[in-house]
Amino acid sequence: MKKLLILLLMLLSLTSLFAISSIDELDGKNIGVQTAVLYEELIMDRLPNATFQYYTMPNDMILALTSGKVDAYLIEQVSFGVQKKNHPELTTLSEPAGYINATCIIGNNSKKDRLLSEINAFIAKSRANGMLDEIYDYWIADFDPDTDTCDITGFTGENGTISVAVEGGYEPFSFISNGKISGFDVDFICRFCREYGYTPEFFEVPFEAIAPGVETGKYDVGMNIVVSAERNETGTLTDVYYKTPIELVVLGEDSSELSFFEKLQNSFYKTFIKEDRWKLFVQGAGETILITVVSILAGSAIGFAVYMACRHGNKVANGVTNFMLWLIHGMPTVLLLMILYYIVFGSSRLSGTWVSVVGFSLMFACSMIDMLRVGYNAIGKGQLEASTALGYSDHQSFFKILLPQAAHHFLPIYKNEVVTLIKETSVVGYIAVLDLTKISDLVRSRTYEAFFPLILTAIMYFVIAAVMTKFVGWVENRIDPRRRSQEKILKGIKEWE
Repeated sequence: MKKLLILLLMLLSLTSLFAISSIDELDGKNIGVQTAVLYEELIMDRLPNATFQYYTMPNDMILALTSGKVDAYLIEQVSFGVQKKNHPELTTLSEPAGYINATCIIGNNSKKDRLLSEINAFIAKSRANGMLDEIYDYWIADFDPDTDTCDITGFTGENGTISVAVEGGYEPFSFISNGKISGFDVDFICRFCREYGYTPEFFEVPFEAIAPGVETGKYDVGMNIVVSAERNETGTLTDVYYKTPIELVVLGEDSSELSFFEKLQNSFYKTFIKEDRWKLFVQGAGETILITVVSILAGSAIGFAVYMACRHGNKVANGVTNFMLWLIHGMPTVLLLMILYYIVFGSSRLSGTWVSVVGFSLMFACSMIDMLRVGYNAIGKGQLEASTALGYSDHQSFFKILLPQAAHHFLPIYKNEVVTLIKETSVVGYIAVLDLTKISDLVRSRTYEAFFPLILTAIMYFVIAAVMTKFVGWVENRIDPRRRSQEKILKGIKEWE
């Protein structure tokens, strides 16, 4: 036993010898970086053989590092300070990767020139009177995630509402606290709105979607955009409102004294009990169910109506329908949603939830048309001829004889499409919808834990899918032609003498 302990200590000491201690040692290694922040440009020239792996959420990089998928990751110094409190095994290299300047990006719409001038004036005034230093010290230098709060009230709104895109899951800049948006960026823009007579409307979107959304005019202001030469050319950027060093995070020694079960208990508390975060999961599940149910109903109705218009071979109707089927089926779901949100409805105030409903309704309608075609083609043409000979009209033949038999063929596919739609709704966070998956991401960004948020989210998707498919199965049994009596089938049909 003693020999085994000695061997383990020797292995640990050898591991510490090979621990990364300088930036140059990362050449040829895997380095994590959040998508679209551009931090990798600070060290690309110095590490030409390094491979950069991109992550949507900053805290996903912690799991990537601890599981060995990356050897280090890039993050702002203040954000690392927050991560360190929850993951004592993390440490940083003594030399920072570099320094970045952050600005706001202004939306490409009618408010652009006015907002650019006003925000620049506000930044200059706040720097001169010390307000920028005040909120920097509060949110960054002395940040306490348990006590620091943001006042998001007191707006007069005489100059209207401005839409503000924030990441929403990046302490201490923007995050959900007690069910409300908070953080340095939120505090900054709220103070600006109170001074200039605006009411802010915040949208939590993935960081990589902030600049595209602002440049299309969907949002009036995007927060925390890293300055680069390319962005200066393509976007309308304000003056710098904060700067910070960028650190390279590597694994150090775990100084935590908690046991495995104590860590598990602590993770459960932070995920569900603290700040009543279980309510966020309920809210997210409700959003997912709303989008799913409305999209299925609307998509089924639209698909059925289009199929009926094409059923008798109308060339124009079939040509347009086939083109739309080709277009929508060939497009990735998230791309379709982003085109609808940022381009088709870019200038409207339609919320991301209802844009999602439009997108998924179109997708489900296309699937519905295909299913009806498959089910109808599975029935012999003699069925229509026989029903006509018995005195049925075309309308009666379709709804009383053909459709019930077709449904028997396509309803199993319909159930699979329902499950597929439920799973595909997980991407709506890209267009500022707080669905179940997005809520899971936001909670993980606060707790720095992955186990409970991800497991609960998976379970909730399973439950939603099970309930929906059970209902479709009940409908399938109710309309099964083998379960219908002759009297019910012939009801309303005049008997021949």
